[in-house]
Amino acid sequence: MKNFTLTQREIPLNDEYDVIVAGGGPAGCAAAIAAAREGAKTLLIEAQGSLGGMSTMGMVPTWCPFSDREKMVYRGIAEEIFVTLKKAMPYIDQNLMDWVGIDPEKLKRIYDDKVTEAGADVLFNTFISCAESEDGTVNAIIVSNKAGLSAYSAKVFIDCTGDGDVAVSAGAEYIMGDGKGNVQASTHCFELGGVNETAYINGPNMHTSNPDSPIYAILASKKYDYISDSHLCQRMIKPRVVGFNAGHIWDVDNTDPISVSKALIEGRRKAEAYCAALREFHPAAFGDAHVEQTAPMMGIRETRRIIGDYVLTKEDYIARRTFEDEICRNSYYLDIHMSDEEQKETGHQSLRYEKGESHGVPYRCLTPKGIKNLLMAGRQISTDRSVQGSTRVMPVCLAMGEAAGRAAAMACNVEGHDVHNIDVKQLRQKILDNGGYIL
Repeated sequence: MKNFTLTQREIPLNDEYDVIVAGGGPAGCAAAIAAAREGAKTLLIEAQGSLGGMSTMGMVPTWCPFSDREKMVYRGIAEEIFVTLKKAMPYIDQNLMDWVGIDPEKLKRIYDDKVTEAGADVLFNTFISCAESEDGTVNAIIVSNKAGLSAYSAKVFIDCTGDGDVAVSAGAEYIMGDGKGNVQASTHCFELGGVNETAYINGPNMHTSNPDSPIYAILASKKYDYISDSHLCQRMIKPRVVGFNAGHIWDVDNTDPISVSKALIEGRRKAEAYCAALREFHPAAFGDAHVEQTAPMMGIRETRRIIGDYVLTKEDYIARRTFEDEICRNSYYLDIHMSDEEQKETGHQSLRYEKGESHGVPYRCLTPKGIKNLLMAGRQISTDRSVQGSTRVMPVCLAMGEAAGRAAAMACNVEGHDVHNIDVKQLRQKILDNGGYIL
């Protein structure tokens, strides 16, 4: 590929914000809400046309557990979003805390309302092109949208892109996947409409864990080329509509637009294949089903992990470790979607906690090494690969996003806006005062 040199030109600069959040997924939404509620003038920049990331545009059909099977673990803004959505879905059990379905259209509006009511501004359909930094300080980010190129400066930035785009552009160290080019499998979520609710609810448990799931008959038939593994998570998310987080797409690099483009095409083909297969192998529930819609976003589980002031490890997870600077708790299992061959090679085990168990997430996992005015939240925080399989999911992303937002507002009043030098005891008290859960 040849290089092209742009003619030198000026672009408009907006310098009115205290805090700018890059990425409007669960972590980014919580960060923007928290920063704005703390009084910081806040802008949330999102590449898609709605907020919510994987919970809306990615169409993940269920929340991962919000509890440790004894009590709610992800509280504060996380619990607020969760409870508000449940109330908007009166057809589900309001007491459930684990594996609760998501209606993405209702959740889009909830994020819109929560973010704007907090006082934050939102900029949709806008991509982060790069960060302009010097001596460990991010001076501005360059964005692209229908208005062309423009620049935004702020006192503090929060990278919630999932891929660490701002951090990497600013010079942060990172590890990609397993460090050898391997990343977890991706999934393109979809919805099937026209489902017979009674037959679906009273029929066989379709999850992979059930040996009588229809997925095994589908695979044995070898009739559907685009169905190649048994991954089949699904949930009824509204009347007659079942959302699917099903099937794996391998070797998708979310930092490579060509790779993602090919994966989206494959994902839509998979959705049609699953619909046809379920019509044949579970006709009572899916005999009249159709593909209602496929997700606008590819379901990416792993790309870069930014190296922070602390790297959370598998040993910390096993020890159920508590930290003096922890900003949330996490109890999800070590859920890495890797091939059977890679699993045998690495010896990975999907470790799970007993009831009531969790570990802390230190504030230092949100602070990139060597960059003063940048925080991060979401799947790219500073962990090893095993722990990333747990901290990548949406409930903990909401919780860490709130912490990052409150910390960013505090850093606006610190010399040099240095996020490494805030009063973490004060941050932890703010989290507790606003309903968060830490030890």
